[in-house]
Parts: sequence; structure tokens; C-alpha cells
Amino acid sequence: MEISRNNLFIEYFGYIDGKLYCEDVSIQNVASKVGTPIYIYSKKAILDKINQYKEAFKDYDTLICYALKANSNLSLLKIIEEQGLGADIVSGGELYKAKKAGFPSNRIVYAGVGKTDYEIEFAIREGILSFNVESLMELEVIDQIAKKYDKKANISIRINPDVDPKTHPYISTGLKKSKFGIDIDQGLDAYRYAAKFDNLNIIGIHCHIGSQITDISVYKEAAEKTADLVFKLKKEGIELQYFDMGGGLGIRYRPEDNVPTPKDLADIIIPVVKQTGLKLIIEPGRSIIGEAGALIAKVIFLKDKGDKHFVIVDSGMNDLIRPSIYNAYHHIVSVKQNSEKMVADIVGPICETGDFLGLEREIDKVERGDFIAVLSAGAYGASMSSNYNVRPKAAEVLIDGEKFSIIKEREDYRHISLFEEEIL
Repeated sequence: MEISRNNLFIEYFGYIDGKLYCEDVSIQNVASKVGTPIYIYSKKAILDKINQYKEAFKDYDTLICYALKANSNLSLLKIIEEQGLGADIVSGGELYKAKKAGFPSNRIVYAGVGKTDYEIEFAIREGILSFNVESLMELEVIDQIAKKYDKKANISIRINPDVDPKTHPYISTGLKKSKFGIDIDQGLDAYRYAAKFDNLNIIGIHCHIGSQITDISVYKEAAEKTADLVFKLKKEGIELQYFDMGGGLGIRYRPEDNVPTPKDLADIIIPVVKQTGLKLIIEPGRSIIGEAGALIAKVIFLKDKGDKHFVIVDSGMNDLIRPSIYNAYHHIVSVKQNSEKMVADIVGPICETGDFLGLEREIDKVERGDFIAVLSAGAYGASMSSNYNVRPKAAEVLIDGEKFSIIKEREDYRHISLFEEEIL
């Protein structure tokens, strides 16, 4: 049944009769029953975004590997795996979760500058598709560990193409000064070095330039630089199978944002990769899960300091740290519409001046006990949350049409201190 609603800029959230809904479920009802803070996710949003990627890349041999760092909730991972996607991981814990969710090893790629011996052993035993190697020493260590298990480990080398992704400096990964990857002018020598090891099987090349990228042209520059290296490798007799372009496609955080689509990405990188004849790997994370999620918090106090007004809620930087460390913007709305407006800082309970969700925001007027929604919080929200100030991590809820289910229970104080109590 079609319901007339006043939609927000996020497609899967909108107002019906003055109350905010996710799909066909009242957020106020969920918050009242489950408590706050909570992360809620739209299943339809996740599936629609996956389908956009599949449609955009359907005409080229492409493995879409979801980046677990964006959000690694097991129930969400299971939904993504069931759509045939692979997994992009950066830790042993993410490998563990990927396997728990059912991702086959031949669809798992493993990046990260600091893989421990234990993590490398774990990945070799599981027989993952590829390590995306980030240093010469890492090549040596993977070879040694693979030899110990009498195996050959598949590897790609992460090339740093020195491309400015025009995003926040903390999430720019493709510049020469970055800790990630091997500089492209040293790439040829790095592959020559890798070819000397008996227990390494060189299968690809990897490039990832950053996150929340909204200028699509930087992908073309990075792809072209990486392709040039592929051609040089071919002349040396080093034949590859995979061209991994990473992820980083941006999403909408503000109503006025214009962001590229998966089709825009495909249109700009496929022609470049096609010239190499290699299979393509992409690693979207934020662009699959980001707009699907929202953080819901309850107003616990209102505070006025002359011309300065504060809305104090029961969620803060421990639940969503992006505003504090990146000065990132998330659009914030009241769960219950009000014709009267207010301008205030939306702040949390953490004992840090930097504990805020939004500064100087105009929102519908709220009172104690009302709920607010922080939108576009599906990525790097729950996955970056902490127990700072010994605060329990938020519950997580999945919305599916007219139904909702708890996909992660709220922590309690006992859960937080369990392992400490056991050794007292």
C-alpha cells in the first residue's frame, strides 16, 4: 500500500503523520520498545544499493567485495553475502566475522599495513583470494609463514599512485605521504622482488586512494597510473589476473549533497581496466551501508547559556565518533515533527568538549524525552564505537518492510567489565 509521506533526502526515511519512519516502521515505536541509543538499518536500502552496483558493473568481469570496516554486524554481513558479494577485510577479526557470515574464502581480500603473524597464518589457513601487500617486509613475512604451512599465498601489491582524493586528510590513503601501500615509482621493483619468493603467487595489483570521494575524476587518474604499471609488468613477464581499484565512493550527508553513483564509477574505471584485460575488484563499504543507517538518541536535558542552546542526548562520541575526529557532518532531525524550530548544539554525555553530534543545528523543537535521528550513520558508526566512560554500546535493529528485529543486543555494565571481573 502506498503511504503519502514527507520524505527526507535519505530515500528510506520519511515522515508519516508527523512521525519519522524507516521503511514502514515508526522509529518512535522502535525507540520506545528497544530503548536508546540504537542504530537502525533499512534492509531495502542495503539491497537496493547492492543492486545498483551489480547493474553498473554487469558488463565487465567484476568481483564486488564489501568493506567490513564500514559495518561488520553479522546479520548485515549475512544479507550482503547472500547477494553474492565478496569481503574486503583489514584484520583477523574481520576475517573471523566474514567466515561466520558465510563468505567463501575465494571471495575475500585482505589489506592493511599492520597484519600480525597470527592474522597472516589465519588467512593462509583459510585460503583467501589475496593478501593486498603494503610493504616489502610484509612480502618476506607472508612467504615465511606460507612456507611453514607448505602453501603458496596469493598476493597483490597495494600501489600508492600519489593521487589526491580531495577528501578529509585522515581518510586520504593514496598520497605519497600516506602510510598505505608502496609508492608507484617503486612498484616495478616491488613486483620483481615478490617474484623471487617460492611461496608467493602474484595474482593482482591493488589501489585504494581514500574514502568519501565525491570527485569521480580522481578514480580515472588512479586507474590510469595503475594500468601503466600493469603494462610495464607484462613486458617483464609478470602476468596478473586482478585489478583491484578499492572503494571510497562518497554518500550524501547533507540534503544539498550531489554524489556520484555506482554507474558513474563504472563508466570511468571500466574503460581503463578493460585495456589491461584483467578481472576487476572493487571494495565499496560506506556507499552500500552508509545511507541505510541512522543513530537514534533520546533527549535527556535542554540547557541554555544565554544565546547558546544545547540539546543533551543519551548518545555521543562513544557511539558516533565521526563528528568529533573528522568534524564530519551528519544531518540531524527530530523523530517527531514540530512547526516550531530551534537552533542548538546537539551534544552527548561524554566528558569531552569534543563530544557533539552536531553544532549550531536548526531542528524541529524538542523536549525532554523526545527522540532525534542522526542520518547517514550506517557506516563508521557502530563499527567505530567504544565503551569510553564505561558506556554500553548501542543496540542495533534491522527494519524490513513493516517488521523490525534486534540484530545486536545492547551491552550492559556486566558485559563491559566481564573479562576484568574474571581475573580479579
